[in-house]
Amino acid sequence: MGRKVHPTGFRLGIIKEHKSRWFATGKTYVEQLNEDRQIRTMVHGDLPKAGISNVEIERQPNQVHVVIDTARPGVIIGRKGASVNALRTRLQDLTQKKVKIDVREITKPELDPRLVAESIAEQLERRISWKRAMKQAVQKTMRAGAKGIMITVSGRLGGSDMGRVDKVIDGQIPRHTLRADIEYSTAEANTTFGVIGIKVWIYHGEVMPGDEFQSRLAASETNN
Repeated sequence: MGRKVHPTGFRLGIIKEHKSRWFATGKTYVEQLNEDRQIRTMVHGDLPKAGISNVEIERQPNQVHVVIDTARPGVIIGRKGASVNALRTRLQDLTQKKVKIDVREITKPELDPRLVAESIAEQLERRISWKRAMKQAVQKTMRAGAKGIMITVSGRLGGSDMGRVDKVIDGQIPRHTLRADIEYSTAEANTTFGVIGIKVWIYHGEVMPGDEFQSRLAASETNN
């Protein structure tokens, strides 16, 4: 089961929260869901080098609140706020609503699976050995304080004729334990031999009963 269920979706409502927080029914739900996808695509597409890990969306009547977790807040904000103002204008044109943008800094990018996966993808595109890239990522993450990490890369590794999968594990990754705080993300490396997929699991420890959402709130306040 652990290999088939998304680690975040498996824990929603227990120790994980939804990345989109709003309520709608019928056709409105479909429209807003599609709008959320367009917002995330625009944020990642307009700021590809900003080290964006996560985009959370909250909705109020005639207002959309977008929270961006990034390792490089200066790139998003820009000089005197020029970049974030331009992004806000584009999002308002897309949604036809008032948009509020908050930027949260990720103080330890080595503990964020999205940033770790993107870092490995960039190295593979520069033709660095996948084994070296995976080993360095594992060492940095464990030194930063993670309880465990698992990385898998799949595709035509090293230009081989057949696609294969390579995996590195360090520490613990209890994928079946609901109280285990595991973050998961993926990335793709576009190499001359084809696309190589990267998956990253990072284990931060257990969240005990009664501390579920308080732990997530404390983590977000630490990043601010």
